[in-house]
Amino acid sequence: MHRGRVVFGAMDEVVFGRPASEALVAQVDRLGTRRAFLMVSGTLNRETDVIDTIRRALGPRCVGTFDAMPPHTPRSAVIAASEQARAAAADLIVTIGGGSITDGAKAVQLCLANDVRSADDIDRIKAGRGGSPQLAAPTVRQISVPTTIAGGEFSSTAGVTNEKTKVKEALRHPLLIPRAVILDPWLAQHTPEWLWLSTGIRAVDHCVEGICSREAHPYGDAQALKGLSMLAQALPRVKAAAGDLDARMDCQIGTWLSTGPLASGVPMGASHGIGYVLGAEFGVPHGYTSCVMLPSVMRWNKSANAERQALVAAAMGHPNEDAGDVLDRFIRNLGMPRSLSEVKVGPEHFDRIAQQAMATPWVPRNPRKIEGPAQVREILDMTA
Repeated sequence: MHRGRVVFGAMDEVVFGRPASEALVAQVDRLGTRRAFLMVSGTLNRETDVIDTIRRALGPRCVGTFDAMPPHTPRSAVIAASEQARAAAADLIVTIGGGSITDGAKAVQLCLANDVRSADDIDRIKAGRGGSPQLAAPTVRQISVPTTIAGGEFSSTAGVTNEKTKVKEALRHPLLIPRAVILDPWLAQHTPEWLWLSTGIRAVDHCVEGICSREAHPYGDAQALKGLSMLAQALPRVKAAAGDLDARMDCQIGTWLSTGPLASGVPMGASHGIGYVLGAEFGVPHGYTSCVMLPSVMRWNKSANAERQALVAAAMGHPNEDAGDVLDRFIRNLGMPRSLSEVKVGPEHFDRIAQQAMATPWVPRNPRKIEGPAQVREILDMTA
């Protein structure tokens, strides 16, 4: 008998297939906010007219722009954005960019609500092994316009990197999930190919680890299997024709569906857990961590979940084939890296990575039980 609990988050709506400038004005009107603070991609702000178009559309309701969020959302940048938003008396944060910006805005919401004003003070609001501390609820909420497809905009968790320890830490609150998400395939054409495709593999990783989890359930499966099928078809179409807006829209909707398992309580596994360490410690882009790790994790796990892995291969259009091989070939055909050496991580680092990965939320919940760092090292050796 299936057992579980599905919690529906505090997101109001998802708008897809409309230009962001038009959809954002409608959202600001709907919410009745008057002081929108933009957190945006520096490249979009400085090298295109996209952000200017949105500022003009919002008019006097736009009260500031922050465009200096580095990858992996370091604490110092979160504090800088928080201080700017606080000084602007923002009543809404609008993010336009990738996952680091989305997570940054989630962290800013908690900093504003809990009077966090320094990088060290983020210790007060981070989640620990015992769960999240008692926090004042965010009152300044977020609207997200993602330009990558890792899917963090559909989560109420933010990942923030502690620069002192080089560890990615979680911030959690039910109201961190954006009030609305706007999926704009026209805007997505500005995203570099490597970033679009690699974050697409991150979304594939969400689907795959959700499907293959020991704690999978039909609600999550329904979304992840459909999302995986859409991504498997649409990502190669975008690589073949960058201007294929239908393919980009399918990628965005597939990514939305990919978050179904995690949002409904299904844990991720070792690919995500090891990826946290590769990102925070070595600066490997989020998408690349999944490109590198996922096939090896699948092969290592196969003795424990071969039947679930068969669902993955079938959803990707290759029934009766080995899912690890299907994923390996798919990622290679997109031109993405497939080994740790390609992302400049060598065997001399493996013991440290294995040790740190055991402290992540996901490695202990991998479908094939991981008892200690030696087994993580086995996976890393397969991926060298």
